[in-house]
Amino acid sequence: MASPAAEGTAALEKALDLLEAVGAAPEGLSQAELAHRLGLPRTTAYRLLATLVARGLLRRDPLRKVYCLGMRCFEMARQAYAMPDLAAAAALELRALRDLTGETTYLAALDGREVVSLERCDGAHSQRSSSALGQRKPVHCTSQGKAILSALGEAERDVLVRGLALKAVTPRTITDRRRLQAELRVTAARGYAIDDEEIVAGIRCVGAPIVDGRGQVRGALSVAGPAWRLTPERLELLGPEVAEAARRVGAQLQRVRAPVADTVARALAGPWAFHGAHAHWCADTGVLYWADTLAPALRAWAPLEGAAPAPGPDGGMAEGPLGADRAVAGHDAPIVGVLVHGGAGGVTLVSGQGAVRWRPGADTPEPWPAWPSGAVVQAACLGGPEGAQPGAWLATETAEGGSAVGRLQGDGSIDVLWRFSEPLQCLRWRAQDGALLATVPDTGAILLMHPDSPGVVRRLVTVPKGSGRVSGLAFDPDGGVWTALRDGWSVVRFLPDGSLDRVAGLPVPCPTDVAVGGADGRTLFVATSRQPVALDMLANAPLSGRLFALPL
Repeated sequence: MASPAAEGTAALEKALDLLEAVGAAPEGLSQAELAHRLGLPRTTAYRLLATLVARGLLRRDPLRKVYCLGMRCFEMARQAYAMPDLAAAAALELRALRDLTGETTYLAALDGREVVSLERCDGAHSQRSSSALGQRKPVHCTSQGKAILSALGEAERDVLVRGLALKAVTPRTITDRRRLQAELRVTAARGYAIDDEEIVAGIRCVGAPIVDGRGQVRGALSVAGPAWRLTPERLELLGPEVAEAARRVGAQLQRVRAPVADTVARALAGPWAFHGAHAHWCADTGVLYWADTLAPALRAWAPLEGAAPAPGPDGGMAEGPLGADRAVAGHDAPIVGVLVHGGAGGVTLVSGQGAVRWRPGADTPEPWPAWPSGAVVQAACLGGPEGAQPGAWLATETAEGGSAVGRLQGDGSIDVLWRFSEPLQCLRWRAQDGALLATVPDTGAILLMHPDSPGVVRRLVTVPKGSGRVSGLAFDPDGGVWTALRDGWSVVRFLPDGSLDRVAGLPVPCPTDVAVGGADGRTLFVATSRQPVALDMLANAPLSGRLFALPL
């Protein structure tokens, strides 16, 4: 007599046989067909099918009275490949490639010696490639498989290739191992792979590997269609487009470190500001300078050595590193920029139509020797070639309401190098590469300019308006670019290629500026605003207007 365990195993095997049979029949199978194929009593088949339908692994088509795979199978397959982040990252690029080519686009991942289709965007034509989701294909005769192999490390690729059967699927399938290795080297060099009717006669395909920030191959994107539409010449033109799309998908998977969101934004001791901005860390003095632009004043915050964090006075928030915040100087006009000269050089406050410099120990400020007459300044910063005395860079308002950016000359004129149709909010000099960066709140853009290339502007990134308005810039020791998202409750970090790397949430809606500093240079200081926050929102964001610190 069979034991209960043996009976349970037998029932499980029969249920799995039913799943496999249905999965192998795209049109579905009836209960009678399944019972006949598997040699099951109809009552047993009915009982097992009812259980599988109840669990969502199968579904019954009431019109055709057949069983098909249920959505739970698809959900489990996605989870099994641990690719929900990949599918989400690739969704936009799949649609964009489909719209660009009119052909069907695919996302695939490697599983053993096969590639599995994870996502598909159908092309616009009636005659098109239509491989089913979840379909498995040999790795050696698909553009996706060859793209993935080409991106693997040499040792890992050689082990995989040596284990391939290299069976001929069509007359054009590569079955010679040395020829396959040669093609993989070509694929790695150009960045994309081509399937020239190697798995389905009459179908061509171009694919590129998706590689994340840790160098791991996560999958591949591809475009497939009839050979008479995807000619070899067209594939060569589409290859770089597919490779660039795959690179963008990989860039979204670059979170190598834990996001800052896992750390707590801590409020620094001190008064709140109507509109805190222009935060600058002075490494020479170990002081964070910042300004309240609307109740115009320059303030300075300095940490107290050896002090531990303490409970916050409002909202139950923990305080950041203890420090002393003091008023340095008042001003008679809204402040649009703070220039920190370092050491005994003091600090310059820039307003719309003038600038004054406060030196340590001085009772009164001294005016800037020569300032552009009549120019309305939007933003300012210091910067210059390594080893040279930093000069002032200004963004001034143009007659059309845009911005002109240039270097302030000794006679008070501006050597304008770039012009923009929209106003700029912030200028920052990046000493690492001698570049000038700017934020454009109206469009969400962060712009990159090099003084050696006047008139040339590169858009590093564009932040959607729904995320908040870009405000302020700072650069960390690892080359990251930080900005605050006003009305977005967060600050973000971008990599040098413009891809989003980290997001840090804040307990206030209007962060306005950022600065990187601290004793080890790995603290992010965030200035915030209180003035635009509605009264009913202040109940949930009582720390609005305070300074914050986040460890990097």
